[in-house]
Amino acid sequence: MKKKILFLVFLCFFSIKKISAQRILANTSEISIVTAGPGAELYEKFGHSAIRIIDASLNIDLIYNYGIFDFNTPNFYTNFAKGKMYYVLAKYDFKYFIASYNRDGRWLKQQVLNLNLSEKQIIFNYLENNALQENAGYLYDPFFDNCATKLRDILQITLKDSVALNSTKILNNISLRELMDQEIYWYTWGNFGINTIAGTILDKKRSQLAYTYLPDQLYKTIKYAKIKRANKFIPLVQREELLLSFSELPTPLQVLNPILIFIILLMIVLFISFKDLKNNKRTKLLDFIIFLITGIVGLILAYLWLFSSHTTAPNNFNLLWAFLPNLFIAFTIGRENPKTWIKTYILILLCALCGIPLLWLFGIQAFPFSVIPLLILLFVRYLFLYRHLLRFKK
Repeated sequence: MKKKILFLVFLCFFSIKKISAQRILANTSEISIVTAGPGAELYEKFGHSAIRIIDASLNIDLIYNYGIFDFNTPNFYTNFAKGKMYYVLAKYDFKYFIASYNRDGRWLKQQVLNLNLSEKQIIFNYLENNALQENAGYLYDPFFDNCATKLRDILQITLKDSVALNSTKILNNISLRELMDQEIYWYTWGNFGINTIAGTILDKKRSQLAYTYLPDQLYKTIKYAKIKRANKFIPLVQREELLLSFSELPTPLQVLNPILIFIILLMIVLFISFKDLKNNKRTKLLDFIIFLITGIVGLILAYLWLFSSHTTAPNNFNLLWAFLPNLFIAFTIGRENPKTWIKTYILILLCALCGIPLLWLFGIQAFPFSVIPLLILLFVRYLFLYRHLLRFKK
């Protein structure tokens, strides 16, 4: 996978140096929106979108791909943590593009757009200029500025009022989180991770054009879109073609999935807490581990919210269970005789946990489904500590 990405980056920078004088498209040229099915990697689960331009008179069959990044870019992981993911537009021969998806066993469809020669030329000129080395890079955002939203924006910028992308056939008032959950299943670590680091911005009800961060939603939008001809609107899509036919592989239910792991941990904590209650003692190591881990997760979420450029990180109520101060309290809760104010602190934690179902119920923020046994685990242990902590002698 990494070699493929590096190869595409090479093609990108090799091709953009070959751009010379403006080329004029023939009337028989075609511009298509190409949509790919989901892949095996987490960053491939949404699928992919690109633009294809064919012109036999110019002997070109090009793909314009806004989805190229390189793991070997200097400070890649540091920039990712800061929310600064830089992608580039790669322009290269379509044969390499389709060969890549054929190797990966991913379906590929194209929608040939119903454009006149002037409109084709405008889009072609825009893409050629955007493919120049000084213009090819952009700051990627998985929900608001990616390979699919770029294509939506290009159509709106180049065709202006001539194109109508909204359609009554597409349901409105769905949140971006709901759509994401349809692509990355609730029982996966990917779903748990994304839902944990994403705040309330994903829970806002959106209109259909915001859905186009997903390639299959862009495909649906283009399918029902219209373009103006002689003061009336006709379908934007001239025809649809299936380029590669592969069945989507179902996401397997992994043995070590988050909900199973958290249920096992819940059972362990219930067992230890019951024994502690029965024996009138406290397993301090368990409390230390719980507070330390939730505090570390809280530190990560707080960093993403306050110090990174991730647009989805602010206003994240997962901090109600991944409580940042727990990182410091962990070293107090493990002592033989904790401070007396710890009981008040535990009460605050219990109230915070009780607030999560209310936020979920009223649609302020949805939480990963697999976090439920973890929340029960925390509530049980915090309640145990609140009722019994101060009377323990050991």
